[in-house]
This record gives sequence, structure tokens and C-alpha cells, in this order.
Amino acid sequence: MSGSVTQTTDGSVATVVIENEGRLNALSLPMWRQLRQAFEGLSHDRDTVRCIVLRGAGEAFASGADIAEFERERYDIESARAYGKAIHPALVAISNCPHPVIAMIHGPCVGGGLEIASRADIRIAGEGARFGVPVNRLGLVVAYAELKALLDIVGPSVALEMLLEGKIVGAKDAASMRLVNRVVPDAKLENEVYETAKRISEGAPLAARWHKKFVRRLLEPKPLREDELDESFDCFGTEDFKIGYRAFLEKKKPQFKGR
Repeated sequence: MSGSVTQTTDGSVATVVIENEGRLNALSLPMWRQLRQAFEGLSHDRDTVRCIVLRGAGEAFASGADIAEFERERYDIESARAYGKAIHPALVAISNCPHPVIAMIHGPCVGGGLEIASRADIRIAGEGARFGVPVNRLGLVVAYAELKALLDIVGPSVALEMLLEGKIVGAKDAASMRLVNRVVPDAKLENEVYETAKRISEGAPLAARWHKKFVRRLLEPKPLREDELDESFDCFGTEDFKIGYRAFLEKKKPQFKGR
């Protein structure tokens, strides 16, 4: 099988790369499993990692599931159900990662690639990026578990526009749809993403994890419990809080410890 998902770490910033350049980084079944393993492993690293950049190799972010595999891996209801058991946990692993995740989007980001990018916390695109979910051309649907994150980002009207038309849109249109946070020239994309990751990693990591948790929880319809409301004050008991406010008073750059 071609393709792999690799990861590296530079200081407090980890990079996860989807690699299958000959197929615009289409994901094979093993790659979906590797993607899950990468994010689950990074999620357990609370000492080193403070931010993750998710990107594709070469000239694409990811073109989704590898359709060439369908005759072997996804050819009827039962095989598709089994395939979904690899896709869904990979997407959940990205969503549930406690560290901030930035999707660096260049070239095609379509189908399953867009589902992956939708799980990131921040999406930064190059001007040449392209987005869409053209599954109507394949007679397929996007499963509930795969659609939820995209729906949360763009809302039902835009989500249905993308699914029903199957149209591929450019980065400018994606920004107007709120599908991406910002668009920069392709030549500046990598620098913009890693400068963003640096700013995040220099902040208090516990506060970043709490903010991710709070935002996800507020998207749920059920009322907040008293203990959940009270958790907002736990940050005042951390060493990072003491470091932060002392550094502010002393006009120094804080060196947070994640404790």
C-alpha cells in the first residue's frame, strides 16, 4: 500500500504529515489508522507538545479516501461499515486532541481531506487551496459522524450547498463561507502557519486546553452543571497563573511550565 502518515516534533510544535503524493495525499485504510495513532499518541504527550500542525505532503492537503481501494475495502454495506470504523476514530482523535491543532491547507482539500481539516481548531489556507465534498458524483453520502464538524463550522445551508452541488471552491470563497480562518499567499503559507503555532505554544498550555474543552462543551445543547461552571476558576490554582501574572507585572516574557 502506498502512502503514510508521519510526525515530527520541533520544540513544542509537532507536525503531522499526510503523505501519498502520487495520489494527491489520498488516504488508504492503513493511513486512516496511522492518523488516529499519531493524534492519540500526541494527545498523551502533555510535557512537550503544545501545538500541532496538520498538513499534506507536496502540492496538496488531502484528496480524501483513496477511491482505488473501494473495490477491495469499501464495495458493499458491510465493508463500508467496517471502513467507517477506521475513519470515524481518526476524526475523533483529531477533535479530542487536547492540544491546539492548525490545518495548513494548500492545493486540494476535498472529501475526506475536508473532513480531516474540519476537525482542526484553526484552518489557514494558501490562495491556491481548493475545497469541496463532491461525493454526489460517486453516489455516496457523508456519514453523520463525518459531517458533524463541517456542519458546526459552516451551518446547514452552506453544508447542504456543498453536498448537493458537489462544487469545488477556491480559498477566497471558502473564507467567505467561514470554512477557513484566513487566506494568505501560497508562498507565505508555511511561515504564517508556523508563526501561528509559535504564538500558541508560547501561551499557557493548560489555558489552551481548557479553552478547547470549554468551546466544545458550549456547542452542546444541555445546560452546564455547577461543577462545570466552577472549573472556570481552576486556572487560578496553577503554577502557570503565578508565572503569567508575575511576568506581566515584571514586564518579562512568561515561561510557562504546563503545571
